[in-house]
Amino acid sequence: MTSVDKPTTAPTPAKPADDAKAVTEAALFEAFGGVRGMVETVLPGLLFVTIFTVNKDLHTSAIAALAVSLLLVVVRLVRKDTMKHAFSGVFGVAFGVVFAMMTGNAKDFYLPGMLYTLGLALAYIVTTVCGVPLIGLILGPVFKENLSWRTRNPGRKKAYAKASWAWGLILLAKCAILFPLYWWANTSQLGWILIALKIPPFLLAVWLTWVFLAKAPAPIDVFAEMEAEEAAEKARKAATGEA
Repeated sequence: MTSVDKPTTAPTPAKPADDAKAVTEAALFEAFGGVRGMVETVLPGLLFVTIFTVNKDLHTSAIAALAVSLLLVVVRLVRKDTMKHAFSGVFGVAFGVVFAMMTGNAKDFYLPGMLYTLGLALAYIVTTVCGVPLIGLILGPVFKENLSWRTRNPGRKKAYAKASWAWGLILLAKCAILFPLYWWANTSQLGWILIALKIPPFLLAVWLTWVFLAKAPAPIDVFAEMEAEEAAEKARKAATGEA
């Protein structure tokens, strides 16, 4: 073979670090719903504030937001997709509709979601301080490691703690903007600012989580361990003739 026939570059094998990053990215995409999950989170609120800005009709705006949430659930049912993100959106919108209808104040449509954000921020911080960071509880099953990171993988526990701090502080910063606006701004102003703050803080928190976990030790697959133990036990029984 001449030098011309020889390949100029050899294929580069995938690096373990690249594999870890890809696995982490896929797990985060699954856990937080990806692009479709973000659309399902934003669309009902966007519809509510758009209609209310145009006609100032609380009932029409609320019914439209709830209807589109239910439609998203129906679409997932028809496609036999996972339901958790669509259902969470329906419950959030339903609580907002109930609050707004009970008080007659359109701004109260946003209040349950704001309170949920505040509670979630505090949950991230408190669980991290207590040594059981919430992001680890959420992502542990996704990575098939469950709670093994707590006692068997300290580097991973540290990464989960950093990620949980990031989520908690980002959500607290978001609340620090929204709650004063709940009192000072009108419904349309609050709604549009809330829509604007829906995705960027979320993407920042997900990106920081990816950064921390991509650099962390690999997860311990406890399911694979259990399967290996079961296979070893079956082999031992077969070798000793046990029933």
